[in-house]
Amino acid sequence: MTESVTQPMRVLFLCTHNSSRSQMAEGLLRARGGATYDVFSAGTEPRVVHPLAIKAMQEIGIDISNHRARSLEAFRDQPPMDLVVTVCDEAREACPYFPNARRQVHWGFPDPSQASGTEEERLTVFRQVRDAINARITLFLEQE
Repeated sequence: MTESVTQPMRVLFLCTHNSSRSQMAEGLLRARGGATYDVFSAGTEPRVVHPLAIKAMQEIGIDISNHRARSLEAFRDQPPMDLVVTVCDEAREACPYFPNARRQVHWGFPDPSQASGTEEERLTVFRQVRDAINARITLFLEQE
């Protein structure tokens, strides 16, 4: 009798700059979902990964310091994504659409890179967004 090999679910978190929200979401699902998920993130206008996103994730034991912002174009010729999750806040920016997806959903989060104030005040906003993403990923993992 042969065992069937289950392929991991391909998940792409998509945002405009791929610098904060989508990077934190990628790191969280990668850490919490294990081998069940093949996780990526991308943006329509990629920038560098925000240092405060890296710091907020390090505080909970997840290292995204080696992540690089990637363009949506990098995924056009790859196998289809099982799930694409847009994580931008609809009130502030248009969320991109990914055509090569089996399913696309929207989880809106405010952009922490827009926070002002001292570094500690801005880091507090990154923590809040990280925790909101973490709560949404917990719900997702419970439902899958």
